[in-house]
Amino acid sequence: MLYLVTGGAGFIGSHLTEALLKAGHRVRVIDNLSTGKRERVPAEAEFVQADFTKLEQIAPHFAGVDGVFHVGALPRIPFSIEHPIPAAEANVMGTLNVLVAARDAGVKRVVYSASSSAYGAQEELPLRPDMPANPLNPYALHKYIGEKIAEQFHRFYGMETVSLRYFNVYGPRMADEGAYVTVISHFKRQKKEGKPLIIHGDGEQTRDFTHVFDVVRANMLAMESPNVGVGEVLNVGAGENWSINYIAEQFGGPVEHVEGRKGEARHTKADPSLTTEKLGWKPEIRFPEGLKMVLDEMS
Repeated sequence: MLYLVTGGAGFIGSHLTEALLKAGHRVRVIDNLSTGKRERVPAEAEFVQADFTKLEQIAPHFAGVDGVFHVGALPRIPFSIEHPIPAAEANVMGTLNVLVAARDAGVKRVVYSASSSAYGAQEELPLRPDMPANPLNPYALHKYIGEKIAEQFHRFYGMETVSLRYFNVYGPRMADEGAYVTVISHFKRQKKEGKPLIIHGDGEQTRDFTHVFDVVRANMLAMESPNVGVGEVLNVGAGENWSINYIAEQFGGPVEHVEGRKGEARHTKADPSLTTEKLGWKPEIRFPEGLKMVLDEMS
């Protein structure tokens, strides 16, 4: 198959590109390199430097493509608050452009990288796709709108679409800026600089962490599975949550508590049961194991 990966020079996209090539597929990467790095794109992949906010730039490159993984985004919450128009152009209009280009080229299926931030604050855990969305910031809203656009492209144009809501993705090449930055990246940097680990609030808040290798596997299953493609939303989360204090303990060294962040959910935890039912996907790397891999890389 020939697959197109938007954002293929980024954290998740570059791992996905490598896995697709390893599975014997051909891969075309579209990335404007605003946050991605050219050196992350394997030589075997075709690379197109283009901006998906400009339909005329990207449309020709969808010809002959069997499936699209729309991973690219402008994942910066503060930026989305301070600069709502360019943020929406990237995350909303960019997604619309990708889907229009895919539709016009006759692409069979688009797998959209959604975000668990669409849940916002909920009264109960674990978080399920049938819960009403409650995005708490513009970036989260943009990613949620992308889901609805994908759903409508199936409804009105018959294109197969599926949206994957990621939970706190971490692993090799993880971002050190933007909305996808986990506390792990912050702790890595602080540890490297010999500074105390900064914990916002009491540190008892918890997050569901998902290794990038498991996220890649979910994407590939979502592209190939006959059980999805009608605009559904699926969680890609481990189904376990871990406290910030636990992570700090694994890093070791002094910590410093500062004021807690406003507008953040106290706890997150995915219910991945629908994903397991539809895709046969279960996370293979539990967080203690994955975190040890991160710490081993640092030593």
